[in-house]
Amino acid sequence: MKMEWKPEQEGLRQILTLLKESQSPDTATQRAVQQKLEELNKYPDFNNYLIFVLTRLVTEEEPTRSLSGLILKNNVKAHYNSFLPEVAEFIKQECLSAVGDPSPLIRATVGIIITTIASKGELTSWPELLPSLCQMLDSQDYNVCEGAFGALQKICEDTAELLDSDAMNRPLNVLIPKFLQFFRHTSPKIRCHAIGCVNYFIMGRTQALMMHIDAFIENLFHLAADEDPDVRKNVCHALVLLLEVRLDRLIPHLPNIIEYMLVRTQDPKEGVALEACEFWLALAEQNVCREVLGPRLPALLPVLVRGMRYSEMDVILLRGDRDDDADDAEPDRETDIRPRFHKPRSHTIKHNGAGDSTMSGGGDSDTESEGGGDPDDGSVSDWNLRKCSAAALDALANVFGADLLPVLFPILKETLFHDDWVIKESGILALGAVADGCMGGMVPHLPDLVPYLVCCLPESKALVRAITCWTLSRYSHWIVSQSHDLYLRPVLTELLKRVLDNNKRVQEAACSAFATLEEEACTELVPYLGYILQTLVFAFSKYQHKNLLILYDAIGTLADSVGHHLNKPEYINLLMPPLINKWNVLKDEDKDLFPLLECLSSVATALQSGFLPYCEPVFRRCVSLIEQTLNQNIANSQSPEQFEAPDKEFMIVALDLLSGLAEGLDGHIERLVLNSNLMQLLYQCMQDPMPEVRQSSFALLGDLTKACFQHVLPYIPEFLPILGANLNPELISVCNNATWAIGEISIKLGPETSKYIPLVLKHLVEIINRPNTPKTLLENTAITIGRLGYVCPHDVAPVLHQFVRQWCTSLRNIRDNDEKDSAFRGICQMIQVNPAGVVPDFLFFCDAVASWSHPKDDLKDMFTEILHGFKNQVGDENWRRFTDQFPVQLSARLSAMCGI
Repeated sequence: MKMEWKPEQEGLRQILTLLKESQSPDTATQRAVQQKLEELNKYPDFNNYLIFVLTRLVTEEEPTRSLSGLILKNNVKAHYNSFLPEVAEFIKQECLSAVGDPSPLIRATVGIIITTIASKGELTSWPELLPSLCQMLDSQDYNVCEGAFGALQKICEDTAELLDSDAMNRPLNVLIPKFLQFFRHTSPKIRCHAIGCVNYFIMGRTQALMMHIDAFIENLFHLAADEDPDVRKNVCHALVLLLEVRLDRLIPHLPNIIEYMLVRTQDPKEGVALEACEFWLALAEQNVCREVLGPRLPALLPVLVRGMRYSEMDVILLRGDRDDDADDAEPDRETDIRPRFHKPRSHTIKHNGAGDSTMSGGGDSDTESEGGGDPDDGSVSDWNLRKCSAAALDALANVFGADLLPVLFPILKETLFHDDWVIKESGILALGAVADGCMGGMVPHLPDLVPYLVCCLPESKALVRAITCWTLSRYSHWIVSQSHDLYLRPVLTELLKRVLDNNKRVQEAACSAFATLEEEACTELVPYLGYILQTLVFAFSKYQHKNLLILYDAIGTLADSVGHHLNKPEYINLLMPPLINKWNVLKDEDKDLFPLLECLSSVATALQSGFLPYCEPVFRRCVSLIEQTLNQNIANSQSPEQFEAPDKEFMIVALDLLSGLAEGLDGHIERLVLNSNLMQLLYQCMQDPMPEVRQSSFALLGDLTKACFQHVLPYIPEFLPILGANLNPELISVCNNATWAIGEISIKLGPETSKYIPLVLKHLVEIINRPNTPKTLLENTAITIGRLGYVCPHDVAPVLHQFVRQWCTSLRNIRDNDEKDSAFRGICQMIQVNPAGVVPDFLFFCDAVASWSHPKDDLKDMFTEILHGFKNQVGDENWRRFTDQFPVQLSARLSAMCGI
């Protein structure tokens, strides 16, 4: 039954005027239009007018009609559930009748409205939708068939899970075979839709598709050489997804697929080449990669390195051809500045063996800085053939290791010394891309390659200078470990010149590369600190907005790397004035505060007492940022239409900087806390629904406990139940920091901790016994259990047998420090209270004791007493049998330490 609704001419005229005005570039007009639209939304049949303009007003221009549909889509998104039933019905009926509109733009707009209604949970209450669209696929009218396919493809994209559910009687059992029929349709657009629809169901291993998997693969092969680039692109995409999901079905065809992808990776259409290039990335993840791809590396690597060249278009966009490319006087466009992500503090522990992450501060640093994956920044379209080719080469280097090099070296020889700078640049990128996977095989060649790269740093083309910075940073681990005079000093000198380059892209690459070098070099940089600081401080006056943010990171990393060596008056007087100047200029709501606060947090921790003159204004502002965020949050939850939700990142970064102050200034923070309401604010933050806020507040609680416990003490009865409730290992970092804070509190609280142990012990024992718990969390859990046992041995010792083995294995690799010391005193006291609890796992205890390099004398006495007591208990014969199973090294260490 068709519903008849007729618009009034006056209403129609008003809406058309609005639609025309909204296309005006003038912002005041735009705002007036927005306001008028809001008012019109109060009329129940306003949406009828919008769909009417889209589907019936053939006399109007297409962009106006489409815009009417897009406004309707936004209304559906926001208020569909409050539409009157007859309005909803009218819209649905109009959409179905206009699916085959002769105009592609109108068809596409109708498809968007259909899928928006469908994803409002309306698929179930619009039962005729899928059957109607399915029927239209068979229409002889191309427009109807294409429109229906366009709508179906959008529905498949938005509601793939729902389409495969019992709630809908599994329509895919009908749809998938239907889609497969259209793989051989005469129109490329229809073939493209058909593959596109099926592709949405590969990753979910949808049953209906798995039943037809062989027919699907056969049809894909049939389309392999299709003349339409979009069809080829969808075929490549399908094969990449199948590789991850149904490798078993592709194995017999892999040699042919590899040949096909080699051709497609060189497709003249970049979109196709990019989709094909993803195949090498996906193949590198599979165990068969080495075996199936090894023989074809000589064909593949030249293709990948060719794909790494900048395209002519890139060179124009990046102005890469000019030699005099001083662009650092031009202000940055805000759109060039990528969103940053702050990594909240996580408490970690130093391990035996160099190069491990330090206490507190960030977690385990993966390749997060530019030293990792991305040698270019985002101003060329974000993911492109160049980046994908480089990522594929990197992935293959990790699969093949040094075996890749005999194939790569001839290519490098040809590219690195080429006269065309674009080719030379791609060679330098390739050299950086394989650094991670082929490091062992590269080492003999680095004494020649590093000086070559240093010579490329002053090259006339900015893009060559920039990529050379990145590639050098990928080898920084080796550079730092060699003779300073031969490598580190020349690299440092040239890299710091590039930090002050006149080209913004080079500044950015050099600053990022320098941050990576700092992480590797740590205190090796101390002799060069004066020169480094002069450069970085000069960059402050030179840099535009975007690169300033990277400069903060380089300064923060420097502080993390050299620590207290930065605490010299001449360094402080160089570094602090520009930082504090920025700090004073930035407003409270400016997001540039984030990287500056992170940087200051590192600087405060490094300078320690040297930061005292600056700490009060910094402390006050952090507390005020936390308070403003909490107040805005309350206002928003009480009247959301009046106040928008705050950006909680301000609060997280402020909490982390306060942690840095507490850690760096130690007891000096006491009077600042005394004269503030920080503890009340912290109590609110600890209960925030956002995990990152809780994570940072527990880190701060731990640091305040160490620095000024007298201010934490009154809140202990409120704080400990919250900490206990956050021992949920699903949220690793929250759980980790809560665990660490409980341990710090117990040390200060002493035997008083006893009444809180039932709130936490059970959870901690569960976490330490859980399979696949991350290393950092295991170590913190073990230390906290040990500390609880140290202050309340009688409360914890009865369950010793439940955790002692895991406890010993978790702590055997960490370095001697105070945390380890208190934890081991705890385990010794618990063993004295309940010796039977350790007997079955005594070997593990011996191994853990042997992990100490220099225990304090009284702790060594505790170890000796326990070992000798155990020996006397079992008798010499049994003890000899027991120690015979020790590795030689273990016996040697124990006899040296405990004379046993």
